[in-house]
Amino acid sequence: MLHISAKDLLTQLDQIIEACHERDFSKPLPELSNSTFGQHIRHTLEFFICLFEAENDGKVNYDQRKHDTLIETDGKLARSVISSIIEFLDKNEQDFELTFEANYTDKEGANIQMKSSFYRELAYNIEHVIHHMALLKVAVKQSLNYIRLPENFGVASSTIRYRESTQAN
Repeated sequence: MLHISAKDLLTQLDQIIEACHERDFSKPLPELSNSTFGQHIRHTLEFFICLFEAENDGKVNYDQRKHDTLIETDGKLARSVISSIIEFLDKNEQDFELTFEANYTDKEGANIQMKSSFYRELAYNIEHVIHHMALLKVAVKQSLNYIRLPENFGVASSTIRYRESTQAN
């Protein structure tokens, strides 16, 4: 189920990137504190990239993202990255152990490590992408309102289920 959820969210991102005019992909938006649509896309995709690169050495560290400016300025490249991530998810449906590494201070060398797993980190990536989709939703509605968003874009599955249960009553 995690794979299906992740792929569905990535497909939604792909759809809005496809709909975004090239000139708007890297335009600073006030609703995003003058960051760009593309920067939020790049940030989100790089978390997934860190996760699929963790298969090589068994360690995931999101602090070591590349901050690839090409992904944040080229919608076609971002869509290609999404395609690669979905392909990776299709080929890697089994859980495996990982070591999660992070630094939650402003001091270099203060990394902590803890046991994790591919599924746990995939779940984290799902929550992370939903958060950024919610931010993008605000920007789209304000500045890029020609983009048609999927119905539940940027809404957590638990919120969707809750809304459906309260509407049924």
